[in-house]
Amino acid sequence: MVYIGEILSIGVAFSWTAGALLSEYGSKRWGNLTLNTILTALALVFYLVLFKIATGSFVPAAASSTTMWWLMLSGFVGYVLCDYCLFQSYIVIGARYGLLFMTLAPLAAALMAWIILGQQLTAISILAMLITLSGIGISVLGRGGSHKVSLKLPRNGVLLAIGAAMFQGIGLVLSKIGLNHYEVSATGAPGWLIPFYANFYRCMVGCIGFAILMYFRIGVAPLRQAMHDRKGLMAVAANAIFGPFVGVALSLMAIQYTAAGIASTLMGMTPIIILLPSYWLFHEKITYRAVIGAVISVAGVSIFFLG
Repeated sequence: MVYIGEILSIGVAFSWTAGALLSEYGSKRWGNLTLNTILTALALVFYLVLFKIATGSFVPAAASSTTMWWLMLSGFVGYVLCDYCLFQSYIVIGARYGLLFMTLAPLAAALMAWIILGQQLTAISILAMLITLSGIGISVLGRGGSHKVSLKLPRNGVLLAIGAAMFQGIGLVLSKIGLNHYEVSATGAPGWLIPFYANFYRCMVGCIGFAILMYFRIGVAPLRQAMHDRKGLMAVAANAIFGPFVGVALSLMAIQYTAAGIASTLMGMTPIIILLPSYWLFHEKITYRAVIGAVISVAGVSIFFLG
């Protein structure tokens, strides 16, 4: 089929948008830690079912100690730190603005790759960063008293969203390193399953990390209450499917059929796609500045990948 990679990439964008909206709903209903603990646990179950169907075994391919170290580190940064900040930002500023700030994640990944892997930052990359930042600025900055520029959103929500983007970018680079080691050590395993195996270990670290945080910060009582909330459980199950399961699967398929830059650009359209659903579901006001800022921010990411 012509443009199958592009179609899959757009599907990923819609899948991640649905996941973000469900995450905002679940975070406000249950709280950040309870939601993330159940979400990552359900994602692990879905992965185990996939492994059983694909290979006849629930057990993922064994990994070397070096591989496990990198995957565990990326899981801690990419799941525990990133998702904690991201879901908390959904509570404070909503999924629409949270996803807008997540357009900074590729830029954070580029900076991390420059520091750790020695990958060079081109002039196009720097231009893309500036355009993305300007788009975010247009959306979230406005005139305050005495015509001064002021932040239209709660500062703690903005800092949480920026932190989530930074942690996701760093986690992506760490995941890449771990995945490279995994491909060498997991001999005999189906090649297409390697990313799923790697993400299973990352997700496992995330689940353990969130469970520990939940136990020491709020206890297990909210978890027991959530288990009796049928409507909430249906929402989090759908979230697990749209986010870490189907979203990841479609993204891996997409880059097999089209260039990674094109796929990443189309997947990054979530800040634009989420505008109308946020208005319908959460009655968030859509302004011309918000639309223009989201478009400019996504355009900046597009230049970053396509340049």
